Amino acid sequence: MADVNLSEAEKTFILHSVQDNFRDDGRSCEDFRHMEIETGLISNTNGSARVRLASTDVLVGVKVQLSPVDPENPEVGRMEFFLDCSANATPEFEGRGGEELASEITALLTRAYGCPSTMDYPSLCVLPGQQCWLLYVDILLLECGGNLFDAMSLAVKAALFNTKVPNVTMTKDEGGIELDVSDDPYDFKRLDVTGAPLVVTVNKIGHFHVVDASEKEEACSLARIMLGVTQTGTITAMKKEGSGSLDADSISDMMESAKKVGVLLNKSLLKALGEEEEQGTEAVGFLR
Repeated sequence: MADVNLSEAEKTFILHSVQDNFRDDGRSCEDFRHMEIETGLISNTNGSARVRLASTDVLVGVKVQLSPVDPENPEVGRMEFFLDCSANATPEFEGRGGEELASEITALLTRAYGCPSTMDYPSLCVLPGQQCWLLYVDILLLECGGNLFDAMSLAVKAALFNTKVPNVTMTKDEGGIELDVSDDPYDFKRLDVTGAPLVVTVNKIGHFHVVDASEKEEACSLARIMLGVTQTGTITAMKKEGSGSLDADSISDMMESAKKVGVLLNKSLLKALGEEEEQGTEAVGFLR
């Protein structure tokens, strides 16, 4: 939850604005703020993206590496998430202050992408039972301005969309099978991120709820749920935070809002990224 000090009058104003479905910045309860996305920023990665959502700023780089397969899943590729909370984002992250938040976010992303339908993991298997592509997804939080889970999931999906996986040729010899990774920058395959989920955080404020909460709105919220939502409305992960309780009806309503917003947000993101690629530009801003 956001650590923002508000007066009782400010809290009352925010509560009433949410109740009237007209928030202090003019949005309705199910509207996202304008965001800016850039891809292809980091030259030494296979894919990268940067997302600015209000004052939250996130940078993601994806590197692919041949690795032994997971013995429990020998015919699919793998993905691992790492998050570094820069001390420049907020003084609270100095020293080891950001480790708990990093663990929470990477754990939720791991669960959200753990559903087999989110990515074409079999296509990342190079040699069944032996070698596969391992995707290292490195996230850097540059500035902390609220709604971190959602912003990071947007940056992750954009970076995966931008990722280029080198093609591999296999040759047999007396010693077995030899793998040759192409170093031609134009000899690659792209990842299918159509089913990749986005995290939608729904904050309960009074008897109502909002998506993409501002820092002030987060300070008024006693409970929130984060859900991984795909373009088809499938929920792949769920997490509840906050000291406040949620009854069954509230959870059901919040999940429906997350699914509705998540479906539209996924479609808007893929449409914007596709248009960006066609135009050959590297920056795109869009509204849900």
